Amino acid sequence: MNVYDQAHSLAAAIKESEEFKQYEEKKKVIDANPQIKDAINDFMKRQMEMQMAQMTGQEVGSDMMQQMQQLSAVLMQDPSAAQYLQCQMRFSMMMADVYKIIGEAADFDLSPFDMSRQ
Repeated sequence: MNVYDQAHSLAAAIKESEEFKQYEEKKKVIDANPQIKDAINDFMKRQMEMQMAQMTGQEVGSDMMQQMQQLSAVLMQDPSAAQYLQCQMRFSMMMADVYKIIGEAADFDLSPFDMSRQ
């Protein structure tokens, strides 16, 4: 069994998955709307900053939490943004599961990437 051939097969299976197809479809809609795209990018950037702060042991203030909740609420009011974020989450969860399976086979500790723990 050639590992590289299997990796290419896995990549093809990911591209054929419903999670990926739906994510790509919704991404095209978002990319066509610069205002929503910018708002989503800002939200994701802030979310990443907040997660990084938590991972380094920094306390996330209630102001930041409230801002994130407000941004999320605004984004969820737009159907295309809400659908995109939901599809992105499903795709991310699928990829995290794949990483976990591969990591277990190689005996790697991938717990920092475990989306279900957040």
